[in-house]
Amino acid sequence: MGIADEIKNNASTTFKTRWDTRMGQKVPEPGDLKLGNDAVHFDRATVLYADLDQSTSLVEKWHWHFAAEVYKTYLYAATRLINDAGGTIVSYDGDRVMGVFIGERQCNDAVRCALKINYAVKNVVQAELKSHYRDNSYAIRHVVGIDTSELHAARTGVRGDNDLVWVGNSANLAAKLTAESADYPTWITGRVYEKLHDQQKLSNNVNMWKAWKWSRHNNDTVYSSTYWWAL
Repeated sequence: MGIADEIKNNASTTFKTRWDTRMGQKVPEPGDLKLGNDAVHFDRATVLYADLDQSTSLVEKWHWHFAAEVYKTYLYAATRLINDAGGTIVSYDGDRVMGVFIGERQCNDAVRCALKINYAVKNVVQAELKSHYRDNSYAIRHVVGIDTSELHAARTGVRGDNDLVWVGNSANLAAKLTAESADYPTWITGRVYEKLHDQQKLSNNVNMWKAWKWSRHNNDTVYSSTYWWAL
């Protein structure tokens, strides 16, 4: 069988096979799902994308080992804090990491995590960078995007080379929010904002969030913040 026939048979089988879907009790790993039409469903899950801003410029203007060190330290900080906040890392994509939060406090946990990432970048990682590269003017900029919605996980790829794909608004829109201005390192959708407790919404009775009309997506109301949460 040639490769064209293999691709055709896979498409035919995928499009005609009914899905086996079950409710998720935990964030799955690839081995928890079959390569066929098998899916885990969450009535609601919150997705956090942490993205290193202007990474193309970083690679073009600085030595490769410096760029690699920035990648590594940023992604380590984000990953460590996502795990510490109760989220699960589900993918890395170059200069960004995706975490999924479930449970009753998922939006608040994800937002507090984002504010901690902002603190870690500004006050820990950047400070260490400056202490080792005293004459270097580079400043780490990043954006975290968060959304919450119904979400499905399915396994995609081929045997021996596969991963999970996450299908739902929260996965798509959290990723798209990371394209917004890094002048406001944390961006959340209105759905997330509505579920925030005062602890994640107010600082000394001042709202930490600025509302915007999101021109990239139907002029939805989204919110951004420059605040951080100390570690």
